[in-house]
Amino acid sequence: MSKKEQREELQEEEDNKIILLNTHEKIDSSLSGDIDELKRGYSKVILSTTEDMRADEVGLVHGGFIFSAADFAAMAAVNERNVVLASSSCQFLAPVRVGDAVTFVANERQKEGRKRSVHVTGSVLDIKVFEGEFKTVVTDNHVLNLTLLDNVDKAVEQST
Repeated sequence: MSKKEQREELQEEEDNKIILLNTHEKIDSSLSGDIDELKRGYSKVILSTTEDMRADEVGLVHGGFIFSAADFAAMAAVNERNVVLASSSCQFLAPVRVGDAVTFVANERQKEGRKRSVHVTGSVLDIKVFEGEFKTVVTDNHVLNLTLLDNVDKAVEQST
């Protein structure tokens, strides 16, 4: 086996390792889903929809819960302690009913410095119900502790 093949094999083994969640550890899984599988650059999250998610008398699940689970899947795929959502472009392709289990699969597609692009699909059985692209940023410190926020607070104080 050549050195190149050995490196590729080691990289594949590394990519397929099961890892621990490093972000969003306090998220309420009853509202945003449970991690079913987690690897470097990949996550699978399952959202079991409940009566608390009901939007109407027919049993439609509010799209906010679908988005939340997709966002959580994207954050888990990046799996950096201080990852935050910068933007997203999403499509809700089919309705979800109370009682459905929605499986979200997130794959990190692009990594550029601190920026990550994650593609997420959500399905109920074989029906794709959601697809989205999530742009994330990994910060050195928690987003609520960034000095940028301090500067905004100071600017607001000075303007009043």
